[in-house]
Amino acid sequence: MNKVLLLGAGMVAKPITDYLLENNIELTIASRTVSKAEKLIKNRKNGKALAWTVDEMEKLETLVADHDLVVSLLPYSYHVSVAKLCIKYKKNMLTTSYVSPEMIALNSEAKKAGIIILNEIGVDPGFDHMTAMRIIDKVQSEGGKIKEFYSLCGALAAPEETDNPFKYKFSWSPKGVILAGNNSAKYKKKGKVIEIPTENLFKSPLQIDFPKVGKMEVYPNRDSMAYIDIYNLPNVDTMFRGTFRYPNWCESLDAIKALGMVTNKKQDFKRKTYKEVVAEQIQVSSENIKEKVAKKLSISLNSPAMLSMEWLGLFSDDPVHLKEGSTFDITSDLMLEKMMLPDGARDMVIMLHSFLIETATGKKEVIKSRLLDFATKEDTSIARTVALPAAIAVKMILEGKIKDTGVHIPIAKTIYNPILDELEKMGIFMIEEWGLPESEKME
Repeated sequence: MNKVLLLGAGMVAKPITDYLLENNIELTIASRTVSKAEKLIKNRKNGKALAWTVDEMEKLETLVADHDLVVSLLPYSYHVSVAKLCIKYKKNMLTTSYVSPEMIALNSEAKKAGIIILNEIGVDPGFDHMTAMRIIDKVQSEGGKIKEFYSLCGALAAPEETDNPFKYKFSWSPKGVILAGNNSAKYKKKGKVIEIPTENLFKSPLQIDFPKVGKMEVYPNRDSMAYIDIYNLPNVDTMFRGTFRYPNWCESLDAIKALGMVTNKKQDFKRKTYKEVVAEQIQVSSENIKEKVAKKLSISLNSPAMLSMEWLGLFSDDPVHLKEGSTFDITSDLMLEKMMLPDGARDMVIMLHSFLIETATGKKEVIKSRLLDFATKEDTSIARTVALPAAIAVKMILEGKIKDTGVHIPIAKTIYNPILDELEKMGIFMIEEWGLPESEKME
């Protein structure tokens, strides 16, 4: 029986655990909180839970040596250390995280070891790459060219759960969501490279009507320019990767950022209230703080942003829950307290690829590809769509159906085709529309 080591027992671990155990794979889950791992195993005979922390490197080395493949669901900063052990002991490895330059640098060593280190095998990144590349490869194989490409994704509460002013609830790492809002962005549009500094990230979101969901907004996601080479699109005029949100989120986060309430600078919060912290950030007294904030931001007292911040508690007389920390800690902790998706509530993952192509005959056409996936009774949508691509990849590597070696993301046909085919059987697939008129393109 093949043996897999899963590092971490967090919010997306359940579907991969169930899939591997149900497919007669021996699974060890190593987690800081062993009770979480035991809950996932559910006493199944081919599963084992054990306590392990990231500073126990000798223990990890023994575990890696004793298994056939390692799946790391740890924070991305630990992946390279795990990968080096996998290379040492010639064990295959998967992560759902963005591949780092330090990981890419291990490519030749991984090839020499005869192993694959497959990164970005989740939903975004992961499923987005695979579904995009299947279309790109088909267009190019028929002599066509990709002129414009938009790839948009969002992990959100289902529409019936948008009952707070932000219209958002967390179905995965809250601090990760907020941290992503501090990124800058870069993309190409109609031949021009556009750079968006962090302070402007939420200022001009795209407006999109998503079928069966409604009006959505999209802000740019990190550096889209890298994907021109990754997807082999040297002559593309537009390359834009973005993140879906319901209306109100972008306006509210833009205001919170403008107040300096998501910075990482350490501060003393002893004997301070939330409104006093906000007042200090904009250098005013805390009396009539709402009016002063509205004036500072040049927005209405009844604007979505003001309503969101008041609901969150940023204008309250409550004492700050931390003695010391950052404004990022304050804001993200309030969100963690008030905005988690309740147990039993539905989340969803939506994705849209929009291509403007030029066919071999010179005709301009639009291709659109959409995913709308909701939680099941057993699992959240974000857990399913992140974990199942990784789980399927594990099984296919163990079975020898994926033979590639080195450091990869899932953009090769040998990797994405079998995984997408299997995901479709599990109800996770894009609905594609080909041959749409040029008037259907994104603007």
